[in-house]
Amino acid sequence: MLAGESIFILPFVLPRIFRPTYLSSLDINNTEIGTCFSVYGTVALISYLFGGTLADKFSERKLMGTALILTSLGGFYIYTTPNYTGLLFLYGYWGFTSIFMFWAAMLKATAIWGGNNSQGKAFGILDGGRGLVGASFGLLGVLVFSMLIPEESAEDPEVLLHAFKRVLIISSIIVLGVGMLVLVLMKDSKEGVSQNISIKDVLSVLEYKFLWWIMIIIFCGYLGYKSTDFLPQYANEILGYNEEEAAQLGTVLLYLRPLTGISIGFIADKKGVSNLLLLSFTGTLIGAVTIPLSELLSMSILFIASIGLFGAGVYAIRAIYFAALREGKIPYHLMGTAIGIVSIIGYLPDVFYGPYTGHLLDNYPINYGFQMIFATVSFFALIGIIASFRLKKLIND
Repeated sequence: MLAGESIFILPFVLPRIFRPTYLSSLDINNTEIGTCFSVYGTVALISYLFGGTLADKFSERKLMGTALILTSLGGFYIYTTPNYTGLLFLYGYWGFTSIFMFWAAMLKATAIWGGNNSQGKAFGILDGGRGLVGASFGLLGVLVFSMLIPEESAEDPEVLLHAFKRVLIISSIIVLGVGMLVLVLMKDSKEGVSQNISIKDVLSVLEYKFLWWIMIIIFCGYLGYKSTDFLPQYANEILGYNEEEAAQLGTVLLYLRPLTGISIGFIADKKGVSNLLLLSFTGTLIGAVTIPLSELLSMSILFIASIGLFGAGVYAIRAIYFAALREGKIPYHLMGTAIGIVSIIGYLPDVFYGPYTGHLLDNYPINYGFQMIFATVSFFALIGIIASFRLKKLIND
């Protein structure tokens, strides 16, 4: 849990919680940070399949620990306030360290830990625990950030930059420490290691028909999850929250993730993963439709209720979509390869969604840009409902 969220603190959690400050401190706009995310996603896209096969051959402990240490070095680099080109290279580097070396190894270790009867619990606890770690990082960051900004200097760019860099260096040191803890304390699993993964093995995984629907579910769910990044910015630029209040909103949302993830994981083992995915996509759709209505109707209570439903929906989806692999009887020794294959399609939003949303926010009236983002989420939530229904039929037949 600690390792699983720490790996993404620097590339994603800090930009999510401190998005307005992140953009201004590094002198970049929405389109440019979106392009950084796209570079990350492009490197990750190549890394998913090869990283999955790597996880079927080597120790999860060594892969995860090394990846965390290498990721932390990127945080020390960004502390120097690199230019836009430097940021592009940095996000490509992070795409390699966090995906090729880490992603499939972490998920495979979780699947083995969950066994045959507790996949929902295992993945729910993993994602819920990751959410708790992320929220704690966020709370720590907001506290440090607030303490370093005198009230009379709250809008001073130099003061904001100084405070943000302090948060950044503390986060980098923590990620480095977590990597060392993994290498020392985590135990290697003896189950599911295969030294000879062939092309035939990879192709055999593709014969599982339900795998294609899981790809679509991950794609739709992850696109919704990435859209939670914009909720603090929406509150700041549309509803008039200041930067500190927007960061606090982002942190509160992160605390919804562990509550949702752990709860949904226990329920999924009893009611079925596909049933819970269907319900969660429905909640996501309702939340995405009603968030823009809260601004149009000037109803702050509707905004709070909408983001609560939206957040719970996407966090629930994210918590359990990989649990469907064992529900469909993917063997352990091919689990890393299966994770890599579904991730190639499932995490495509990392490639295009950043530039797409950045273009909407930078080139159209801000209200219209946000309306289009939530309309996009609504469309893919509907696709997710259809895919979850099809997955349910395949698993139950």
